Amino acid sequence: MGDHKEQQPVRVGAAVRRRRRALELTLAVVAERSGLSVPFLSQVENDRARPSRTSLEKLADALRTTAVELLAAADPAASVDLVRADPATEGDFAPRTRSLVRGHHQLHASEFTGDHDAGREFQHRNDELMYVADGAVEIEAEGRAYRLGRGDTLYLTGGVRHRWRATVPDTRVVVVAVAEHIEAVQDRSR
Repeated sequence: MGDHKEQQPVRVGAAVRRRRRALELTLAVVAERSGLSVPFLSQVENDRARPSRTSLEKLADALRTTAVELLAAADPAASVDLVRADPATEGDFAPRTRSLVRGHHQLHASEFTGDHDAGREFQHRNDELMYVADGAVEIEAEGRAYRLGRGDTLYLTGGVRHRWRATVPDTRVVVVAVAEHIEAVQDRSR
């Protein structure tokens, strides 16, 4: 009854197509940049195939955006949207990413479980908050290393280059970020 959109799969095809066309790229160019095949990309754009997390990240990199942005553009906005935990994965700490906010909104939140590509560097235009729900991480930002444990947060202003890695196997990190499509401005009065 109150679980709006709970069972609907996320479809990123239209978002991928819009982004590719906005950049005036062909499927062949995106395939070359991402290392994914043209037929697979065509299937993704037509919602006949769902990319894995890794494929979505490769595709996002080729389109000069983030996987979060592609996912955010996939669903229309909703005033209330409940995202339930997947009971099949509770207690399973295999590496994965789960979007905690669906739709095209002013903020994005994702939960990262386990480790991920620690060599991948991130730089977002707008602000971001990282919260360690379980486990521990090491974050490198602005040439300094930060060690965070359960319950710790790290705030990064827009433009800060950073990378992170889990330092224990059962790590869960929640990342909340201001959307890239929102032009965040600094409050200069402080």
